[in-house]
Amino acid sequence: MLGIVRIIHFKLPVMQKALIENNPILKLSIEFARTILDYCDVLQEMKKFTISSQLLRSGTSIGANCMEAQNAESKADFIHKMKIAAKEADETQYWLMLCGYNNNYPDVSIMEEKLTEIQKVLTKILSSSKRKHPFSYLLSFFIF
Repeated sequence: MLGIVRIIHFKLPVMQKALIENNPILKLSIEFARTILDYCDVLQEMKKFTISSQLLRSGTSIGANCMEAQNAESKADFIHKMKIAAKEADETQYWLMLCGYNNNYPDVSIMEEKLTEIQKVLTKILSSSKRKHPFSYLLSFFIF
């Protein structure tokens, strides 16, 4: 894959572990973030600091926003946080494409595939969330 094998064992509180295991977008985004961490380590070793920094921020922010959405104050807040996650996924896609177009960067195809899957799940979450409560979603823009 990336030429680096990193085995990480970490203990999450039982409640958080169950939340992640039972939530497809959290599980996908955490797995993706771990892959991004490994890839950015390789970029750092290659002295590709700027791209590494940008990719690290956007690639890990997807999961952070999805996790934050789990404690949203309202349906509109949930949708807003998921939209931010989708935007971060789009930005990550840009940085991965940029790396992919350059011959002197490691292969990004695995990350692009994982990101596409995340983007599909986010799109589904957003479309079903808006569909369930379209009036309350529109009304929230006038309240906030």
